[in-house]
Amino acid sequence: MKSKTSDISTVVIINKNQQHTKSLQIKTKHLNRLKHYAWSIATVVAVLGGLVFYLHHKSAAQEAENLQLQAQIAKLKGTVPVIKTPVNTQVTAQSYIQSIEVKLKTINEYLRRRGLKGFTIKGTGGDSNKEGVKLPDTEAYSLYDDYLKHLTSTIAFTPMGYPRISSFTSFFGYRSDPFNSEHAEFHPGIDFKGNRGDEVKCTASGKVVFAGWAGGYGNCIRIKHINDLETLYGHLSKIEVKVGQQVTVGDNIGKVGSTGHSTGTHLHYEVRKNGRPINPVNFLTLNK
Repeated sequence: MKSKTSDISTVVIINKNQQHTKSLQIKTKHLNRLKHYAWSIATVVAVLGGLVFYLHHKSAAQEAENLQLQAQIAKLKGTVPVIKTPVNTQVTAQSYIQSIEVKLKTINEYLRRRGLKGFTIKGTGGDSNKEGVKLPDTEAYSLYDDYLKHLTSTIAFTPMGYPRISSFTSFFGYRSDPFNSEHAEFHPGIDFKGNRGDEVKCTASGKVVFAGWAGGYGNCIRIKHINDLETLYGHLSKIEVKVGQQVTVGDNIGKVGSTGHSTGTHLHYEVRKNGRPINPVNFLTLNK
């Protein structure tokens, strides 16, 4: 069924120069509804524009809120006290033990250089006090660590052990004069058996206060240590240190010989306290 002529409208399209025209035939009812179409499109555009504006406004509000929250967090960080992590007592105890072990190894090295056997500690942590209350681990280890520091220094600078590893040929005290058996003499040290050229080692760290010829001692070395202690090494064939030189326990200071008032090759060794000879046997081991 064809549409009636009155139901069809013709739309003429004329360009700017009016040379060419174009015509379109559209149903009249659509032209009548064009106003409604325009309103519908305008309404959709308005809704979309309003939605975009709303979302933008909401985003800006959230951004402002985030900035405010960040400012509050920064302020709280400045007022809330920092909570320190508790010290791991097990790690602390282990560090003390490791420190103690290092000092024990140092002490044992000093002893080894003197020809003495080192020692070990079976237990750590200290003893209980008189009331029977055991000290806290950290306090006990700290006291023990301080003691070992003192012990390390004392052992390093106290004459101890053997200036050379060998048997004795004469001891401290009165004896028959080797040059005149009818007379007795006081022997102020210990004689160690040896061959000419054998190394002589100092028994403690200290300062050389004499190195040269000393009458009956022949070539002699005297070393000053802590607590007014001094060691003497006599009858040497060679002196390898100088006056004023600082020496460390175990250093080679000279060679065994038979210089001075001597009946044969050996090392004469003395320990003196405030300039007076004392029995070196008391300094040969830790048990004296």
